[in-house]
Amino acid sequence: MIEIKDLLIGFNNLLFSEKIKIEAIRNVIFEVVGIEIKNQDIKIKNNIIYLNIKPIYKNEVFIKQNQIHLKLKEVLNKKSPPEIR
Repeated sequence: MIEIKDLLIGFNNLLFSEKIKIEAIRNVIFEVVGIEIKNQDIKIKNNIIYLNIKPIYKNEVFIKQNQIHLKLKEVLNKKSPPEIR
């Protein structure tokens, strides 16, 4: 029988990995584009990155999207989300 604490530990690890991904995305975007984004403005849903930022900043991110993806693959390895919106 699986105990509740084992399920909660698994859930905690999942949340922790999402926080690590968001922090990595934030750092890579700042490194490549030079735009500071708050953690709460980055969401990952269905392995797609959603940015809640001004359109002018989004355009800069889209222009340098390939560089961002290459850096994310270096940092996150295979767990890098493939698309930014």
